[in-house]
Amino acid sequence: MNSKRKPYKMYSREFKIEAVRLMEESGRPPAEIAMEQGIRRNQLYKWKEQLTRQGESAFASQRGRPKKEGQNELTTLKQENVRLKEELEILKKAAAYFARELE
Repeated sequence: MNSKRKPYKMYSREFKIEAVRLMEESGRPPAEIAMEQGIRRNQLYKWKEQLTRQGESAFASQRGRPKKEGQNELTTLKQENVRLKEELEILKKAAAYFARELE
């Protein structure tokens, strides 16, 4: 079982500003604009709020959420640990099954 999460999709500053502009000026429902742009409706509202609060400095960073140092490696190791535990359980069950067959 592979439970890897999809990576965050990154959008350019211009894309975000244009999407908010469309939402405000087009007169169409935000859900329609979001579907057309391939994003979630609530993402439009978040971008609009950021643009309102921060003005020109909004969307300056293209990196998304800041990560703590080593967080990525820790997450990878935890996922590998879960996978290895699952494999070990499968091997234990297989060994028990074949041991019964030999008796």
